[in-house]
Amino acid sequence: MGARTVRVSNPDKIYFPERGITKRQVVEHYLAVADPLLGVLRDRPTHLKRFVDGVTGEWFYQKRLPKGAPEYAETVQVRFPSGRPADVLCPTEPAVLAWAANLGTFDFHPWPVRRPDVDAPDELRIDLDPQPGTDFADAARVAATLREVLADADLVGWPKTSGGRGIHVMVPIRPEWDFVAVRRCVIAIGREVHRRMPERATVDWWKEQRGERVFLDFNQAARDRTIASAWSVRGTPRATVSFPLRWEDLPDAEPDDFDVLTVAGLYAERGDAHAGLHDDPAGLETALEWVERDERDHGLGDMPYPPEYPKMPGEPKRVQPSRSRADTSGKTVS
Repeated sequence: MGARTVRVSNPDKIYFPERGITKRQVVEHYLAVADPLLGVLRDRPTHLKRFVDGVTGEWFYQKRLPKGAPEYAETVQVRFPSGRPADVLCPTEPAVLAWAANLGTFDFHPWPVRRPDVDAPDELRIDLDPQPGTDFADAARVAATLREVLADADLVGWPKTSGGRGIHVMVPIRPEWDFVAVRRCVIAIGREVHRRMPERATVDWWKEQRGERVFLDFNQAARDRTIASAWSVRGTPRATVSFPLRWEDLPDAEPDDFDVLTVAGLYAERGDAHAGLHDDPAGLETALEWVERDERDHGLGDMPYPPEYPKMPGEPKRVQPSRSRADTSGKTVS
């Protein structure tokens, strides 16, 4: 941490009882992977997912910079979907990681933007979320098709384990489009994946329609929605870590192999599979053509936003299908 000293309070406090993992070990994990983690977080507004009583206690998202933060904890102002502004942490050095871990931070959740332009995403992120009856292996199969779809859109994805049963795919893009356009591109890409494997993949927002398929969660691309960063500790009993992978590693990967006790050694042995992720960002021109095609040829427009978001232009009604009823003319009304 250079010249900085970070005091770790109660370092022997057990954070993961099932495995006896302590706060000190979580801090040590973050210092061991500080270089690649800062490559992911640096200058990005970052929310902290805090488990102050360990994995068995309550957790919360710290979105605004906590009171009493050290002077070296830098920030940037963002606006949430409600329009409210906030000064949010922008990690820039290892000491910030240790300080955050001492607060009980397990996950770092960065926005897909960098300061000073916090309205132009430079990452398109796709969250492959296995639904009940499916698992990581199913997500890996869907991810293989997603890779093909991205290539057809002149995009390159970088996969990582989510730390649970899912997979995150990070796609570097030029920061030339806003959150609405990027989210619509994620929807169009997800719809194309569904067309190629309808029995395995879905973009249905309503859980009752998803079935035993992998959900491509397009709303993780909405403003202020984030996913846990690579190298983040997750709130699982095993203290798993979201781990960067190469595409050829994905079919045989076991997400439980990547945890607080193993990842530092794996990083020392293998290096960072996502090094160079932002060296050659791509454009969204083809994906935006797909958005127009879906509307023109298939009548497929926008999809519902999460319930806490204001109503967006062109968004359909946020009414799950089972709560709709048919009137006497046969038209569906809410």
